[in-house]
Amino acid sequence: MMLPELFITEDGSHSLSIPGLNVTYHSKHGAIQESVHVFIESGLKYLIKKQVSVLEVGFGTGLNALLTLIEAEKNDLQIVFDVVELYPLDNLCIASLNYLSSLKAPQLVEAFSHMHACDWETAVKISGQFALRKIRGDIRYVELTGGYDLIYFDAFDPVAQPELWTVDVFRKIYDVSKPGCVLVTYCSKGIVRRALTDAGFSVVKIAGPKGNREIVRAVKK
Repeated sequence: MMLPELFITEDGSHSLSIPGLNVTYHSKHGAIQESVHVFIESGLKYLIKKQVSVLEVGFGTGLNALLTLIEAEKNDLQIVFDVVELYPLDNLCIASLNYLSSLKAPQLVEAFSHMHACDWETAVKISGQFALRKIRGDIRYVELTGGYDLIYFDAFDPVAQPELWTVDVFRKIYDVSKPGCVLVTYCSKGIVRRALTDAGFSVVKIAGPKGNREIVRAVKK
């Protein structure tokens, strides 16, 4: 994969783009505002649970994990967070990100660094409320522990990574999720909604963040 380039989104927070592939890690309208809306407000807070097992597809910059950690510490949640990532970012990219200053959370510098630097394939305690297990690989082929309450599906869009937005991938996730599991994603394209439905999820479109009229929330029946 080509080296990503840093840019500032409209809310002042950083994101990355990949030259030549016409993809970005977050919305140009705001990395933080998008992640908060799609994954925290529409997913984590929707669950209303104190103990949550999360699976994220696409670790990227670690922003979704960081925001989840912040919510866990703010609301005394217990989060077990598994993430699958095939192409982790290098240390230079990570060190350049301005999320902690944008979020006014300098106390989490060490925790955010630990998220990226900790070992893969093993559960690591990042804080008293948040445990992280990073799985290096392709979601189609990795073995998942299962028992998930919440899915953050944050792969690159279906044009860039069509192989990840399929019935087979969503059925694999469905099979390792608890009844009532919630899946949230920024993409509401018809092919995505049909694949989720065919995998067994009950799918609805909900209002999206700035720059994205609709997103998807899917629930395991």
